[in-house]
Amino acid sequence: MSLLARPLRAVVGVVLAFSGCVAAGPAAAEEPACGHGRALRYVVAVDRGTAEPAARRQITEACGATTVYYPQIAVAVATSGDPRFGELMGLDRAFSAQAERLAAQRATETARPQPARAVLPPTDPDRVPTADLGARQWDMQMIHADRARALSGGSRDVVVGVLDSGIDPDHPDLSAALDRDDSAGCLTGAPDRSAAAWAPTTSVHGTHVAGIIAAADDGHGVTGVAPGVRVASVKVIDDRGYADPEAAVCGLMWAAARHMRLTNSSFFVNPWTLSCIRGNDRGVVHEVLARAVEYSTSAGTLNVAAATNEAVDLTPSARSGSPGAGTGCEALPAALRDVVAVSAVGADRVKAGYSSYGLGVIDVTAPGGEQGDCVLSTVPGGYAPLCGTSMAAPHVTGVLALLASQAENAGPRQLRRTLDRQAMPMPCPADYDLTGDGLQDAYCAGYEGYNGFYGHGMVDALAAVAPRDGRPDPAR
Repeated sequence: MSLLARPLRAVVGVVLAFSGCVAAGPAAAEEPACGHGRALRYVVAVDRGTAEPAARRQITEACGATTVYYPQIAVAVATSGDPRFGELMGLDRAFSAQAERLAAQRATETARPQPARAVLPPTDPDRVPTADLGARQWDMQMIHADRARALSGGSRDVVVGVLDSGIDPDHPDLSAALDRDDSAGCLTGAPDRSAAAWAPTTSVHGTHVAGIIAAADDGHGVTGVAPGVRVASVKVIDDRGYADPEAAVCGLMWAAARHMRLTNSSFFVNPWTLSCIRGNDRGVVHEVLARAVEYSTSAGTLNVAAATNEAVDLTPSARSGSPGAGTGCEALPAALRDVVAVSAVGADRVKAGYSSYGLGVIDVTAPGGEQGDCVLSTVPGGYAPLCGTSMAAPHVTGVLALLASQAENAGPRQLRRTLDRQAMPMPCPADYDLTGDGLQDAYCAGYEGYNGFYGHGMVDALAAVAPRDGRPDPAR
């Protein structure tokens, strides 16, 4: 699953030239005959600087049809019914998450039917509970968001792209914040602006994430970190919980095209969990996502991502100094250089047992909760608690939205430096034995100001709207 949430068991200036689909015509006489089978979707990386006609020609010659081409990063999304498409295109250039899942299914010789997933009913605003739930938002108190709102809730000029499973447009805590014009569905790899493409269908995840960022400060329900900003629903997670690489690329490029200041990615790309073995296919995925992040950053969009719930040490293998370093695991997009990677803590301010970590990867930390103390936020039809790095990341995105509201002309790198500088330092725990068996459950490398569990520390919403001299006190 790519959703980085852990539900309680008991509680239910750059314009992109987006191209249309082009079906492959009859094969030329000199070309090999194309096979015909189940049409699968591929993400394709061609040489940088390749013009669109040349890229389309390469895909056609490999028995594929181009769905969309992003010339800024030389990445295409294509479909093909020929099982040789990957080989013809080059296994170091083309990858299909759909094909990977089918191969895994055939290898296990099991064809289990997918469990039925109930479609979310439309939200009736009149039936959403109206009680003020602010007292249950321990997470907002931890990062001083409740105090920051008294000074600023953020600017409506700031738009945050929520790359997720869709945002409920009718939830009373989100309807005013939702930017419908900038919302799009990206499941095919090409943006679709129709409401049906970006609205949630089976998952509450995106609505929950959006509420942490921007739920209204209206005395009802919950309130987000930055209730004055807007959120756009950019749907990249499908109804089975998969976030395929082409959907993630589309989401990042769409956010850049629409000049969004920030994006939040509370997912990791599928079909893997966290692959610790890099093959050609995983290299393609890393390459296309790295290109998309690099471009979106240069276009003015800062990307925030959850570190994943695999409890994996993500420390780069080339780095030494911590036991367990060198696992080779890479969480995408969180591990990419220009992405703000976020770990999660529980209500006790200690790294949550599920949260992945790693020196040189984690930038900051935020509340994600643990069982019994999850993060309360919006879901279609009401409110519910969820735990995970999925919940930690939008706290960081909300703080960055406050910073962006204060500094209209600040670019991604300036926002990131300010976030790191204002974070509340958190030292490595002296004892990280969560199970009480006398063994350390994970090893924290680094020092108080920067370590593998918490990065530069806990984000501080109050510092974002009222900067002060000196380093903040994490216990305050």
